[in-house]
Amino acid sequence: MSTTTKYELLQAIRSRYLNGSRQLKKQLLDEFCSICGYNRKYAIRLLNSSVTVKSVKNLSRRGRKKIYDDPLIITVLRDIWIAANLPCSKRLKKIISLWLPFYNKHPLPDTVKQQLMNISPATIDRLMAPSRTKFNKQGLATTKPGSLLKKHIPVKTNQWNEKEPGFLEADTVAHCGNSVAGMFVHTINCVDIFSQWSEQRAIWGKGEIGVIKAIKSIENHLPFPLKGFDCDNGSEFLNWHLYRYLTKHRKNPVQFTRARAYKKNDNAHIENKNWTNIRQYLGYQRFDKPELVDMLNDLYTSEWNLYFNFFIPSVKLIQKIRVGSKTIKKYDKPKTPFQRLMESDYIDQKTKDELKKQFESLNPFELQKRMKEKITAIINVVNNK
Repeated sequence: MSTTTKYELLQAIRSRYLNGSRQLKKQLLDEFCSICGYNRKYAIRLLNSSVTVKSVKNLSRRGRKKIYDDPLIITVLRDIWIAANLPCSKRLKKIISLWLPFYNKHPLPDTVKQQLMNISPATIDRLMAPSRTKFNKQGLATTKPGSLLKKHIPVKTNQWNEKEPGFLEADTVAHCGNSVAGMFVHTINCVDIFSQWSEQRAIWGKGEIGVIKAIKSIENHLPFPLKGFDCDNGSEFLNWHLYRYLTKHRKNPVQFTRARAYKKNDNAHIENKNWTNIRQYLGYQRFDKPELVDMLNDLYTSEWNLYFNFFIPSVKLIQKIRVGSKTIKKYDKPKTPFQRLMESDYIDQKTKDELKKQFESLNPFELQKRMKEKITAIINVVNNK
């Protein structure tokens, strides 16, 4: 029952209540509390007060005037939210400023554009509440320990310089479906800790030669020099081929470290990207056809790389304080990897100009469309269509 209806009921029974007997007052009060859900003492105060017809008519005009009631605002929010793969409200607010200039599904008046640019994350949460969905599926762990080089590759006991790009965390994602038997495709996933710039490459199995070939391809594609490489204890990383490539056969050796065994939080940055950058888009099906490697790498090195690094912002933990039994975490503002590199003093101006020129030639909706087409083709091959 609306507040206006409750006050109209109050107007209807107030005179009977004031002029009635004790028994009638008790009966009216019981009925009024039952219908409106009021506390008994509060209902008595209302019935004894003077409520005018004018005050009842003004009830609908109480509170702040709604400024985001245009259905077009919700439509645009939903379109961008779905195209960006369901980000949280804080990231979606940043995405709106990046994606809105390319939105052409509906003509947008200037007032709607201005409202979308000024909308707050809390308002986005309120407007998008009916459209929210949850993801609960978990994957399989396929890491097998590689003990041969553990004494040569140190455990990372202190944090790297996270204010400088070039320090990568790496992991493999197994596209094995429900069984790890036989051969299938793996994705090597790498993320730069400072900028969150990510690179992916597909390999057939987890052989040493295939892994080092993928790592070389990733390094050549980075817009900054590789300075540090941190991985888990899987045998695909802890092998002599990769160890010599990173530490011996180069002018500037890379700092090669590993996580502690069975401590997944040591590689928290890449573990998070395994879900947001791989599983949310490719799912958990079994990729056991060799031709999928080339199809995935064609996707990873083109639209996939540009989409995530230029148009998908992320937040970084900047402070963690323990107060009693609570841990309070503070994050920076959402930024894309491209924006973090443009703000870095460790990236030369020539590289920044090249990245800016590349950014200005891109359209996130076109990238997302081509990604969807290639992913559909990959899934069709997986399903033998």
